[in-house]
Amino acid sequence: MLIEAGFDIAFDCPAQTPMLLQLNVHPSREPDLLTPDRIHSDPVVHLGAYVDLFGNRVTRLEVPPGRVTFSNRFTIADSGDAEPTPPDSGLTPISALPDAALLYLTSSRYCDSDKLSDFAWAHFGKIAGGAARVKAICDFVHAKIRFSYPDARLTRCASDSLEEGVGVCRDFAHLAIALCRCMNVPARYATGYLGDIGVPADPAPMDFSAWFEAFLEGKWYTFDARHNHPRIGRVVMGYGRDAADVPLTTAFGVATLARFEVVTRELNPAA
Repeated sequence: MLIEAGFDIAFDCPAQTPMLLQLNVHPSREPDLLTPDRIHSDPVVHLGAYVDLFGNRVTRLEVPPGRVTFSNRFTIADSGDAEPTPPDSGLTPISALPDAALLYLTSSRYCDSDKLSDFAWAHFGKIAGGAARVKAICDFVHAKIRFSYPDARLTRCASDSLEEGVGVCRDFAHLAIALCRCMNVPARYATGYLGDIGVPADPAPMDFSAWFEAFLEGKWYTFDARHNHPRIGRVVMGYGRDAADVPLTTAFGVATLARFEVVTRELNPAA
């Protein structure tokens, strides 16, 4: 299956402004690219690049005063298969986890699992098996949070989502991640493209999506507490402890969003 993806994002900057962009696909998906995943800027500015501590590609630049537009279109190959479901076996003991997974067991900026431990063990402690626990957590979060763009808030953390019961996709992910960590399941935040492939089209404007991965049976498995069922054609851009580690854009100064359009769609192979 072929997927076309990309974006057009514009900012108005009253002064020269340094910026960071995390808008490329994750290096793990680069072998699937059929056309270049290249960010273009208008006006043209020098784009530097580096790989951050979580293995994500980051673009570094400085824009002049005025409006700057970033755009990209690329084609990527995908299996077309729905995401695999992990086997429902026992939870991996912490002593047997790889060192790299331990980072995803502790509290972070938006996943304040230290505040949710008692709640998590009271609700999920009797569920045997790692995958069964994660599925129960996803079911709970899916039912608990009402999706609402107007109620989005950048400062909302997992415990706030539990209390308020409203949010956007990142809030679903943060609460699920925090509860998984409480139950000794390593969980990491993921962001990227998720088009309406294999599901009815969403009438809302296309956006980037957030989900999470849980470390079970020696590998990372994708879970999505917002949609709560396996999807087709997910394209990851970045991983981190939570959304603070993978901001799409960071401006070191005033940058007012003027345009935001995201494209993700299946291509006809003949195209």
